[in-house]
This record gives sequence, C-alpha cells and structure tokens, in this order.
Amino acid sequence: MSVYRALTIAGSDSGGGAGIQADLKTFQELGVFGMSALTAVTAQNTVGVQGVYPLSPEAVGQQIESVLSDIGADAVKTGMLFSADIIAVVAQKLRSHRVERLVVDPVMIAKGGQPLLQKEAVDALRQLLFPMATVVTPNVPEACVLLGVTQLRTMDDMVDAARALHRLGPRYVFLKGGHLEGDEAVDVLFDGAEASFVRAPRIRTKHTHGTGCTTAAAIAAGLAKGLPVDAAVAEAKRFVTAAIASALPLGAGIGPTNHAAYRLQADGSR
Repeated sequence: MSVYRALTIAGSDSGGGAGIQADLKTFQELGVFGMSALTAVTAQNTVGVQGVYPLSPEAVGQQIESVLSDIGADAVKTGMLFSADIIAVVAQKLRSHRVERLVVDPVMIAKGGQPLLQKEAVDALRQLLFPMATVVTPNVPEACVLLGVTQLRTMDDMVDAARALHRLGPRYVFLKGGHLEGDEAVDVLFDGAEASFVRAPRIRTKHTHGTGCTTAAAIAAGLAKGLPVDAAVAEAKRFVTAAIASALPLGAGIGPTNHAAYRLQADGSR
C-alpha cells in the first residue's frame, strides 16, 4: 500500500479552523498522512487572535529534523512562520533534506487583522523560501506586501503581480483573488510563461476562516500524491469551494469552513 506523506510547518489555531489543524484535516480528507512542525501557538477563536506565542527556532528545526530524518515527506507546506530566525531554520532544514515539493503560503495577517509575521521577516520569506518553492499561494493583501504595492484591482493587475512574484524564484505562483469583487472567485496560476485562471462561483458567506491554509494544504496533498501542479491546484480549488459552501457558523465571529464537505460531496455523487 502506498502511503502519501505531507508535512505542515505552521502555527497552531486553538479554534481549529486554520493553521496546522486545518492542514491536518485537509491532508486526512485528501488521503494523505499528515505530520506537523509547530512554529507558534496562538490563542485564537472566531472573533480574533488573543495571543501569539512563538516557539524557539531550535524547537522548530528539531521537529522538522525528527520528521524528515525518519518518516520523510512527499510534500511540505509552510504557513505561519512568524520570524526571520524561524524562516532561516526552516529553509536550512528543507535544503538539507532536499525537499522537492514545497508549497509556501506567506501567512502574514489573521482573518481578523492581527499580524502573524513580523515585518522584518518579509524579506527572509522572499529571499530564503520563495526560491525553493514549487508553488507560492499569496492572497491579494499578501501579494501587495510582498511586492510593495498598495492594491490590486483588476485581473490584469493580478497577472502582473503573479509575474512579479514569479521573479522572486518559485516555479509557480497561485495568486488567490478572493479579496476582489465579482460573482466569481478567480485565482491566477502562473508558471513562468503562461497565466491561467481558476474560477469558482463566489459564495456569499462571512464564514471563511482558514481558507488560505486549507487551499495551500490541499495543493500540498495533491503534490504529495504525485499530481502535477495544475491538477493539484484544480483539486484544491474544488476542495476549498466545497468547504466554504458548507461552512460552519460556529462562534460569534468568522466561522471555519467544513473540511469534510468535499469528501461527503463525492460520496453523495456515487
């Protein structure tokens, strides 16, 4: 029996909707054995982040070493990394273990607006991890920070931004367009030569906590199973769209998506 393996290097969300909790749920739902290296513990719920408690770079590095030196990983996904020192350790460990399939989700800001990446760590993310990445998965606000621009308004802006992000070194850029207006949620996938558009109907709900983590984790799961990038991205889009459509109205704020929805939808169609 083939066992596909994926490692998430990210923060913990005590509310269960994002971070390593979302990643591990996504891996499981897509048939991949999930492992984790925590970078930070957050006190978090649907109304916001009440506290961020980063781990030491040494603790992060040892977790990665323990997993990759024994179990290994067919794909790795990074999420909340918090600091330049943690990013440096992550990059060193991934290089030393010759990780070939890497999804970098440049997590910077929580859904409620709280910062999850120190300002001085943005350069480290660009310089150390982007050149190693198979796919980077920024949303519009993250792309603006990475590129030093104020806003992206149109699909032409999105394509131009994807091209600029590609020049930072990743093989593919998957720029998510959920923050733009319109009846469709349109993302841009750029491979260095051509831009393609990944579309889904826009679902009108406020319960979207964890969608970025979930999307990147679903791409990593697809890569771990040997899918080409475009197929992994297409599956991830279907997965997160189903999760948003069946979002869970928990708590008083922005509720989480339903990570089981894609599998249940598939089971119901049989």
